[in-house]
Amino acid sequence: MLATLERLEILDVSDEIANMILQSELMDEYNRSLYTLRHNQESQKLIKHFSKMKDKYEEVQRFGKYHPDYRTVTLETRDLKRQLDLNETIAAFKKAEQEIQTLLDEVSRMIGTAVSENIKVPTGNPYFDSLSSCSGGCGSGGSCGCS
Repeated sequence: MLATLERLEILDVSDEIANMILQSELMDEYNRSLYTLRHNQESQKLIKHFSKMKDKYEEVQRFGKYHPDYRTVTLETRDLKRQLDLNETIAAFKKAEQEIQTLLDEVSRMIGTAVSENIKVPTGNPYFDSLSSCSGGCGSGGSCGCS
């Protein structure tokens, strides 16, 4: 019975943490930038055009440099990607998204290390991954810190 109560308490605390994140300024900024992105005609047009071009790019990549449109499609895809990256609305959304991801990575890391220093928390962020005891992986040569 105690284990069940402990689990319920842990789940309650995790719900509290989730609610705190959902009510944070970072989340408000993320929601504002997402709303702006979804309602910005120029950004939506760029995203749709890039999505179509990405499909063409993937088709061209199947044949590589031997495809007749390889160079044209590759250059146009890069140009569209640059336009996406420079669009203020899209850039603001990406920044807000990255800040939320960083917060979630930090929370995951804190919980993992609170349990044990040997817990490996996959964050997808090289900064946090480099803080783990297994830097570079077992196949990187030298001595491995994994256990």
